[in-house]
Amino acid sequence: MKKAVMLVALGIFMVAGVETVLGQEKSGITVKGTELNNGVVVVTVVKAGKEYELQCNQGAPGCASLKGGKYVLVELPSNHGMYDCRDVEVYADPGADSEANRKMGEYCLSEK
Repeated sequence: MKKAVMLVALGIFMVAGVETVLGQEKSGITVKGTELNNGVVVVTVVKAGKEYELQCNQGAPGCASLKGGKYVLVELPSNHGMYDCRDVEVYADPGADSEANRKMGEYCLSEK
């Protein structure tokens, strides 16, 4: 009986994990510049030919100024992440050998 309960709980956990992975959208971005404005780090990026801003609170875990270049943006599912917005994570471009798949930061995504 205990094994059956554990297997059901494990199955529910696995399904929830699959939903989280499936809810993420990955896309390539190019960082144009970063500035600091009243304690908010603002990163200007281009995604699919359109400009966006990534914002995070300076000093917060996962908040980092990004250098110009190419990165991978992962849009998190609703209610995931530390911000109340379109929460995204930015990773090093897989083409960069030394930092491939390294998480660079977590931000709010907004259209410019």
